[in-house]
Order: sequence, then C-alpha cells, then structure tokens
Amino acid sequence: MQIPYTTEIRPDTGLYNAKLGVWLFLASEVMLFGGLFSAYVLLRVGAAPGEWPHGWLNVTLGTINTLLLALSAITTLLAWAACKVRDFGKFKFFHASTLLLALAFLGIKSYEYHDKFNHYEIAIGSGEYAGKFADGHFKSQSADFDLAKKTGTVTLEGHIVEDRKELMDLRSEEAKKAVHKELIIAAADIKKMQNYGPWHNTFTAIYFTMTGLHGLHILGGALVIFYLWGPGSKMWKTDPERFTNRVEVSGLFWHFVDLVWIFLFPVFYLT
Repeated sequence: MQIPYTTEIRPDTGLYNAKLGVWLFLASEVMLFGGLFSAYVLLRVGAAPGEWPHGWLNVTLGTINTLLLALSAITTLLAWAACKVRDFGKFKFFHASTLLLALAFLGIKSYEYHDKFNHYEIAIGSGEYAGKFADGHFKSQSADFDLAKKTGTVTLEGHIVEDRKELMDLRSEEAKKAVHKELIIAAADIKKMQNYGPWHNTFTAIYFTMTGLHGLHILGGALVIFYLWGPGSKMWKTDPERFTNRVEVSGLFWHFVDLVWIFLFPVFYLT
C-alpha cells in the first residue's frame, strides 16, 4: 500500500505528512518547555533574598556547549542541503559531524553533572559551613558520610564560612577572595553533609530537571541522526526524495533542541 503525501505536498496544509507531524509535535514541546521555564521564573521570583545561587555553573563549559550546538545546527542544515542536490557523500560527512558534535555536548554535560555530585556542603556543629566550589578540583579521602563515620574525618578542598548565604553568590567579592585549602573535618562535628545533586535545593532541582530533559532530547535526536546516517540511509537508493524529507524533519527537531539551549544557557549560566 502506498502511503500518500510522503513526498508530495498535501493540498489542505501545503506540507507533506512528516513535516506536518513534526510541527504538531514541536508545538507540544513548546508547551512542555514553556511550562518549565515558567516554573523557573516563579521559583526564582519567589526565592527569599540571598537564597538563590549565582555563579554555581561553569560559564566556559556552557559557552563551549552553546558553540557546539550552534555548529551542529549548521551541519545538519548542510546535510539536508547535500541531499537536495543529490550529493550523498557530503550528506554522510555533515550528518556524521552533527552526531559527533552532539556526543561532545553530552560528554561535557556529563562532566558538569559529575562535578556537581562531587561538590559538597557540610553543616558543622559550630554553626559554620564548609563548601567546595572550585570546578573540577575535588579532592577527598572520605567524601561519603557513611565512610566518614568509619574513618572519623572528612577531607576535602574548600573553605569555611560563617553564614550559609555566603555560599550562594560565588560572583561576590568575598567568594572571589576565598582561598580553597584542604579541610579535615571530624565526622562527629558534622550536622549535615550533602552533595549538589537535584535534591540539594530548588536551584539544583530545576537545573537538573530542565537540562536533564534537554539532554534526553539531544540523545533522542542523536539516535535518529545515527539511524539516518547508518541503517536508514538505504532508502537513499530506493526513494531519495522521501529520504531527504526524513533528513529535513530530523533537522527541524534538532533546530528546536538548539533553540531550547539558547534559552537555557543564559538562564542558568549567566544570571
């Protein structure tokens, strides 16, 4: 059975079926991320003064990831253009480039997540707080609290503050002047010890939720790109026009994913 409007234009919409379908899907995606961005705004506006973190993320890594996705938007467009002019070799090259850029993005994001899970905030019985915030330089002999109970101490590289609010804004002059050094804290003096996972506070919860969902979209898009580059490319020999349409549809999704990151980057990294 021949499926209608896989290559020809529908008279009622002016689009072929797949393109119409992806636009409807992207409309639902706009509502999904729109709701999450709205939640972010309400959570931030409703946060108590001095309780919303600033400077907790690595701007350099975020900028690199932004450039990677921007470049991938260009390569996926060039892959589609190569299909339109029937240059299959260039399509393979540009689509492979898009896939590699996507994997690089996910690799950097994974490093950022790992770094957050290796950041700790320790509430000390004396009323002080110990924190470690130097990106990528965590050093610990016993970062796990259960292990700390056995060894008797927690060793980490960080600094101690008297007020927890001093840990919130790492762009402040006090935070910039803070000297990170090796701290050895007795387990008996620790009231609470927690890493910077999504359970830490409101900021980390919404950060992991939104960037994690975006990362799943990147992974899903990368899988589609890999399929079209690999097994799915067999259609090029039998129906190149329909295959070109598939590449275009995947590119529309990829551009949407790129656009979402363009909003995520300043919201989390620059404010």
